[in-house]
Amino acid sequence: MQTCKDLKVWQKSIKLVTSTYKLTESFPDIEKFGLISQMRRASVSIPSNIAEGFARKNKKENAHFVSIAYASGTELDTQIIISKELNFVSEEDSQQLEKQLEEILKMLYSYRNYLHK
Repeated sequence: MQTCKDLKVWQKSIKLVTSTYKLTESFPDIEKFGLISQMRRASVSIPSNIAEGFARKNKKENAHFVSIAYASGTELDTQIIISKELNFVSEEDSQQLEKQLEEILKMLYSYRNYLHK
């Protein structure tokens, strides 16, 4: 039986969560309930919504949750930019996370298009 864990986009989004948690560990303590929390929740939302959509076994509902995962990815992208602007993260580290995220967003876009067919 196939599960969401078999999806490459789900696997890559789990790695993105790990990368996001590691990156935000170095943020100032004052951001614990601000940007750190927002970034971590947005990253966790991506594989969580992929999993929920996959479990629905209905293409229309699945596509809806893939869209939510995509939106969470764009939210995280914005938060990475803000983190860079506030000098909480280096250019190199932000680019690395943005590269991971960009690949996932492309995969989600394609997956959503496939489900709409």
